[in-house]
Amino acid sequence: MASTNCSIVVRAFNEEKHLSRIFTGLDQQSKVDFEVILVDSGSTDRTIEIATSDEWNFPVKIVRIEPEKFSFGRSLNYGIRQAASEIIVIASAHVFPVYPDWLEKLTQPFEDPQVGLTYGKQRGAETTHFSEHQIFSRWFPDQSKIQETNPFCNNANAAIRKNLWDDHHYDETLTGLEDLEWAHWAIEQGSIVSYVAEAEIIHIHEDTPQGIFNRYRREAMAFKRIFPQEGFKFWDLIRLLTSNAWKDMSLARRDGKLLGNFTNILWFRSMQFWGTYQGYRQSGPLTSELRQTFYYPDAGQGEHQEKTRDIKPIQYNE
Repeated sequence: MASTNCSIVVRAFNEEKHLSRIFTGLDQQSKVDFEVILVDSGSTDRTIEIATSDEWNFPVKIVRIEPEKFSFGRSLNYGIRQAASEIIVIASAHVFPVYPDWLEKLTQPFEDPQVGLTYGKQRGAETTHFSEHQIFSRWFPDQSKIQETNPFCNNANAAIRKNLWDDHHYDETLTGLEDLEWAHWAIEQGSIVSYVAEAEIIHIHEDTPQGIFNRYRREAMAFKRIFPQEGFKFWDLIRLLTSNAWKDMSLARRDGKLLGNFTNILWFRSMQFWGTYQGYRQSGPLTSELRQTFYYPDAGQGEHQEKTRDIKPIQYNE
């Protein structure tokens, strides 16, 4: 099989509501030489039907994984094994690119042979919780960074070199943060992790309070596996819940949105840090730069202005 410029691995489970949007965005990319590998973990809706439609102008390969065997790392490993390209782009089925040069920007840093991983900017949709908007803003700033100093990244919008993956597959036993574990390994091998703000996607989360709790609980369980020296005490829960909720409310008040978001902010931040606490349940110092990235509100959070670009965004039919 001839190599393509990149292979895009998309993990999906019952994503008929969102899949057409990311495929529409892919159809409009300026980087046209790519394949899509959809890793489906037992969808019972129209996910497969949408993915295999003749509507798309790129090849789509379906890889199936049994639900009982699913983990985030295992599903990626299944998909990457089928990839024809040396550059692997990873995306969630419930994201979609903002600009037609998303792929071009995300993969451009690989011109430097030392770059082993890139990840792009994420923003929420209109339905995104207020506090999650603040998390996206903090985790994914408006300025690119050629070389990150810590292994933070996110596989909702990322790309890696396949030859590095050949040496170190994603950890299939982790409950989450397989991306962070892989980036941590890559940096130890001397590879560069690059953040590309211009490679922007919209990430749709529609979590219930229980969903928020579960997400942060499993990520904390994975974090303590990767960094066993770290901990999260009950005092950390109180302190971080209070500081993050207060910061969110201050921003909401400034923007005239506090009345409609007061309760939402409280339950979101409560579930976030209660889930984190339950995931850790161990002692240890809160010293790493990575913990700062994950949990602490920045003094300037929410004060940024979105950087404008000289390219028209993709128009989606709502």
